[in-house]
Amino acid sequence: MTRDEKIFKLGKEITDRATVMIGKDKLTTDSPEYWGINSALKFTAVKYDEQMANDVLDVAITMKKRVPQTIEQLAKKNPSFDRDRLLKIMQAISESGLVEYHWENLDSKNPNHEKRWVLDMFVPGSAEIMMIQPEHADMFPETADFFERMAFLPLAGITEMVPPGGAGIGMHVIPVEKAIPAESQSVDIEHLSHWLKKYEGHIGVSVCSCRKQQRIRGEGSGDVEAEWCIGVGDFADYCRETNHGHDITYEQAMEILQKAEDRGYVHQITNIDGENKIFGICNCAVGVCNALRTSQLFNTPNLSRSAYVAESDPSKCVACGKCVETCPASAVRLGQKLCTEEGPIQYPHHELPDDTKWGESHWNKNYRNDNGCIQTWPTGTAPCKVACPAHIAIQGYVKMAGDGKYQDALKLIKKDNPFPAVCGSICRKYCEDACTRGTVDQPISIDEIKKFIAEQDMKSEHRYIPPMNSCTRDHFDQKVAIIGGGPAGMSCAYFLAIEGYKPVVFEREAAPGGMLINGIPSFRVDKKVVNSEIDVLREMGVEFKCGVEVGKDVTIPQLREQGYKAFYVAVGLQKALKLNIEGEDLKGVEGGLDFLRNVNTGKAKKTQGDTVVIGGGNAAIDVARTAVRMGKGKVHMVCLEKDEEMPTVPDEKNAGIGDGVIINNCWGPKRILGKDGKVTGVEFVRCLSVRDETGRFHPVYDEKETMTIPCPSVYVSIGQRSEYGDLLKGTAAETPDGRIVKCDDVTFQSAEPDIFIGGDCATGPKYTIDAIATGREGAVSIHRFVNVGQSLTIHRNTRHFNELDKKNIVLPPDSYRKPARSEPGIDKKKVLSMEDERVTFTPEQIKSEASRCLGCGRSVVDPNKCIGCGICTTKCEFDAIHLKRLRPECTHMVPAEDKFKEIIPYAAKREVKIIKKQLSEKK
Repeated sequence: MTRDEKIFKLGKEITDRATVMIGKDKLTTDSPEYWGINSALKFTAVKYDEQMANDVLDVAITMKKRVPQTIEQLAKKNPSFDRDRLLKIMQAISESGLVEYHWENLDSKNPNHEKRWVLDMFVPGSAEIMMIQPEHADMFPETADFFERMAFLPLAGITEMVPPGGAGIGMHVIPVEKAIPAESQSVDIEHLSHWLKKYEGHIGVSVCSCRKQQRIRGEGSGDVEAEWCIGVGDFADYCRETNHGHDITYEQAMEILQKAEDRGYVHQITNIDGENKIFGICNCAVGVCNALRTSQLFNTPNLSRSAYVAESDPSKCVACGKCVETCPASAVRLGQKLCTEEGPIQYPHHELPDDTKWGESHWNKNYRNDNGCIQTWPTGTAPCKVACPAHIAIQGYVKMAGDGKYQDALKLIKKDNPFPAVCGSICRKYCEDACTRGTVDQPISIDEIKKFIAEQDMKSEHRYIPPMNSCTRDHFDQKVAIIGGGPAGMSCAYFLAIEGYKPVVFEREAAPGGMLINGIPSFRVDKKVVNSEIDVLREMGVEFKCGVEVGKDVTIPQLREQGYKAFYVAVGLQKALKLNIEGEDLKGVEGGLDFLRNVNTGKAKKTQGDTVVIGGGNAAIDVARTAVRMGKGKVHMVCLEKDEEMPTVPDEKNAGIGDGVIINNCWGPKRILGKDGKVTGVEFVRCLSVRDETGRFHPVYDEKETMTIPCPSVYVSIGQRSEYGDLLKGTAAETPDGRIVKCDDVTFQSAEPDIFIGGDCATGPKYTIDAIATGREGAVSIHRFVNVGQSLTIHRNTRHFNELDKKNIVLPPDSYRKPARSEPGIDKKKVLSMEDERVTFTPEQIKSEASRCLGCGRSVVDPNKCIGCGICTTKCEFDAIHLKRLRPECTHMVPAEDKFKEIIPYAAKREVKIIKKQLSEKK
């Protein structure tokens, strides 16, 4: 036989593809079986020589799949090799991954526990072993394609006929042990501790074969390969002796399992040797795992599910969404707790193949992007969570605060927002705008609750520092540069630090904080508050290099030379737009942002006489309120818009009016008047409309109607642009001065692949909470970018949420009897000072305000999609989701050799059900 003919013969022996086994399909050099065996032989030739590769092939074709043989038995089939040469061949073939060995006596044919070699099946077996070898798959990338195809082809078209328990195929989900109810009639094999104790002293760990395969194929989803796969028994010893893994202790294995649960990875055990033996425990990420794919792609959960099903308790659930984010099967999504006018929503159950003809049209080929990424049921969930750009678990932390669990509430907030104290002072309050309670009377004072929670942390002796939760259980050494120390840049650094990076923030000002420090008045957010939260980032490992302007003091090419692998540009829009009218260059005319920066840095002087602020947005309100405090004259705020059109937060506008700011609507600046080079006043013209029929900015004026306001000081606050300098010079991301940088709407990657954009210079002028949201997405992208083989988009949680229909709900009668909305008091000593005059809520107010929450949202589990892994229970802080042992038949484990004994009867019964169903439908 030729070499290829021998490979084809061996491939037919090892494969699990039924069509190849029965001879219907012939193997060729384009078959995955060929790719795998040939790569193993090439690996052997590199490690040894070409003759050894030929000898390995010759011995392998004398072996039968999963039939253990001693060296004497092998010698009888291979008489041309002496014992010493045969032992060397068996060592080489074992290192290649085609064969493994053990000393077990499970079949009662090895009473003396002699070493026996086994020709493995492809999956799970030799394919994974080849992948976990440190060099093999990287040397011969076709190994990854071989693994991917051999985990797919044998199952396509058969999975719907597999009974509960998986019939000896692939892997089997085993639940988080602490999630198994104490009263449950569980069996030993459903407990991870049972298997680890059984094999204690023979436990090892290897790199994850699936994660490595996806990296080599360029389809990684951010779960970078690391030592997640635990080998047990003789397999652990084999891995150690052949350089496929190394030993660990029982305690180390338990630590790995705990860290896997922290990351939301699913525990699975091998399922091809029956209930008395496993050889591996995997910790699987849904975006990469071939074993989870078998049920998720084909929509046939019998292949992997455990005996348990998750159930959510609506009376306890607060729609925090953490169970949803980690559910590997997309079985749990956010819904609503409130009844509709038609009654409670009946959430659908996914169709199963139990009594339905199944085919490719029933598969979910987009499962990697659907599972864990579709957050809500189509009918929607709590409006507050949907409206928040960072999608914080608002309903959750409100409930915790009301129960006095302030530290827990803070930890929940910090999963999505690194700056709760800052946002408690200056947030845009999208959540309150959307709050369902507002349909009853007034929305909940969500922001004041958040402010209270954050202040408790600041009063604490020990601040809460979010722990690292790396997908590799260790730090990453790739260097990442954050350019701009504002809320977007610092948020990106925060989330990168949690993932295990030590990013460096370059800030051209003397201190980090960006607009939080330089552009927002102290009476709105105390600088001590900002600096306190920045200190948390330092403790997390974030480094700040201040007084460094990238593009001037150091360039991006120079930083690349220093080893930086990615850049997050979030320099904001810190230069005020000009009016381009007569007199703008007069002394006394200043950009509003420049004025605020000077006040915040102590450079501004008290003003004399009246002041005019031109602009109608939130920044203009800040400028006007600051001007009130910096002078004794009147402060006139003049804008184009009508009162109801002003782009301001109502609370901020009302605060400005309370400070004495005089708002003049529907006027546009015509020219700035002056004498001897100094401002004397501003002439305005009546504005009839601001935008045209299409919504485009196109002011229309009545030139006949004018007014003049005498003043010595004018602050222009009509918008901002960026000032990049030479920051992006020479890169594909370079943009005309002041323009926002073009970048992808999802990944925030610019035209220069290693440069990502965030904050206002990516989105245009928005709010702090919007910047925080872009910072998180920037961190996701950068983590994937700096790790070779990771896709920026595959299995990316785009955090899209649907809001429930507030017009179609029936509110519980007691909701109308809740107390009225609490409002913060005013410290009269601080009125019109540079300190925040608002008094933080008391614990009594917090409890009262939290009681007003209608609890709109909840998690809803589809039992047909649930695979019973229990990961959701580890993420719930409210004891609202539990496992129940509703499918004991799923614990049934059989050897792979018996799979058809299980599949054929089950398939026959299923076919009868299908026929009965079809006949019933015809009637």
